[in-house]
Amino acid sequence: MSYDYVIVGAGSAGCVLANRLSANPANRVLLLEAGGRDWHPFIHMPAGLAKLVDNRRVNWSYMTEPEPNLGGRRLWWPRGKVLGGSSSINAMVYTRGDPRDYDEWAGATGDERWAWRNVLPLFKRAEGNTRGADEFHGGDGPLAVSDLRHHNVLSAAFGDAAAQAGFARNEDFNGATQAGFGLYQVTQKNGARCSSAVAYLHPARSRANLTVLTGAATTRVRLDGARAVGVDYRHRGRIERAQAGHVILCGGAINSPQLLMLSGIGPADHLRTHGIAVARDLPGVGANLQDHLDICTLVRSTQPITYDKTNDIAVALRFLLKRDGIGSSNVAEAGGFVRSRFAPDGRCDVQFHFVPALLDDHGRNRLEGFGYTVHACALRPKSRGAIRLRSADPFADAAIHANYLSDTDGEDLRTMVEGARLSREILAQASFEPYRGAEIFPGVEARTDADLAAFIRRKAETIYHPSGTCRMGSDDGAVVDSELRVRGLDGLRVVDASIMPTLIGGNTNAPTIMIAERAAELLLTRT
Repeated sequence: MSYDYVIVGAGSAGCVLANRLSANPANRVLLLEAGGRDWHPFIHMPAGLAKLVDNRRVNWSYMTEPEPNLGGRRLWWPRGKVLGGSSSINAMVYTRGDPRDYDEWAGATGDERWAWRNVLPLFKRAEGNTRGADEFHGGDGPLAVSDLRHHNVLSAAFGDAAAQAGFARNEDFNGATQAGFGLYQVTQKNGARCSSAVAYLHPARSRANLTVLTGAATTRVRLDGARAVGVDYRHRGRIERAQAGHVILCGGAINSPQLLMLSGIGPADHLRTHGIAVARDLPGVGANLQDHLDICTLVRSTQPITYDKTNDIAVALRFLLKRDGIGSSNVAEAGGFVRSRFAPDGRCDVQFHFVPALLDDHGRNRLEGFGYTVHACALRPKSRGAIRLRSADPFADAAIHANYLSDTDGEDLRTMVEGARLSREILAQASFEPYRGAEIFPGVEARTDADLAAFIRRKAETIYHPSGTCRMGSDDGAVVDSELRVRGLDGLRVVDASIMPTLIGGNTNAPTIMIAERAAELLLTRT
């Protein structure tokens, strides 16, 4: 079959492109997704995310290689394997980062279209905020953004505690300033998850010019000289071929560089090691991997008011009937952004997520009793890792070398220690006095910065924001140019978080959707 556009990956970016490109009935669009349909009810009930942690049908459940600076541990990297991608299994937090993050992208690419003043209209185009449209927000976009319908009393206590510790309150992390603490806005519509699939793909599914295939794993991009002409993919046990005028990779920071390398596009020596013929030597493919490393502080609650033990049937019934209650909670209800004493410029460098439950090892290690958790992550890591092939087998997981805490000056670790210290400081405030039990992690024995550093090396995990592995730029190390075209090839683009030159200071779902809105604009207005 022949299409104008073949989109590989129906995640946060792929669903946007499927909608925008197929809006023109003259465009024939094929969307390929290796995972399945987003039918699972726990996807759509926000609190159901806790029940999807170990569900391999919707989660790739990747593991990193042993991390040298984290005691040789292999870290678990969940990524969405379903329509909507990670937007179907994430905590729905809607943040964009700091405006200067995008001005930095404009500097890296030499293209002012990526500057904040020029991407803000794209964020607003995508956003349908229940608070209404204003200088910073869109009111009628497809991506529903709303206040939580339900939050735990401990989440409110967290905001009060931050204020008692001297930090500002903030009712809008995407408004005039990012700094401060409060409740997050979330990608929900009428209390249910609004993934990229719900927002963009489902409204377009009935279009005759849009074909969506699930269970379709792309194995390589087909090239004719210096032009992409289609893809091969496995569907229902057979290898199929789709011809395309344009191939767009939306697989994310792991799968997009992996597919490029499997197709002979990447570091030549690495490709030859695996017996792959080199079509285009691009050393930057898979390099520049960045992620937000996160450390959790856990405290027992003296009152049984947390989400550790709930009546699952009652929660689900209330959600089904009223679309509120605990079932509508995103679990990570409150948070904040801080400029620590190590912040190199005026931007916040630490982000917090508060969970009114005990959350150890992503919730996979269930602790007894009741408690609450504060996540703290370093927003602008200097450490860089890489995605590499294990073999030429397209169905083998890529090798993830996150390389956390590898920066030469130790700034990443210092910022992480500061995040753990500030977490303790906030939780020590008066608003938690009625609930505060014993500290579980780091534990009373961890008193010094050195103790906290050792704790971080032993317990830190990802907060799920890998990016940068097909970075956008104008230099020889860049993989795509400022229009997201793979350098040296025609008809091939990458559109997902992998193109970020530097990781933004916040959650990455909204920026990824914005990137796809920009790509759709570029494709639909090209001459």
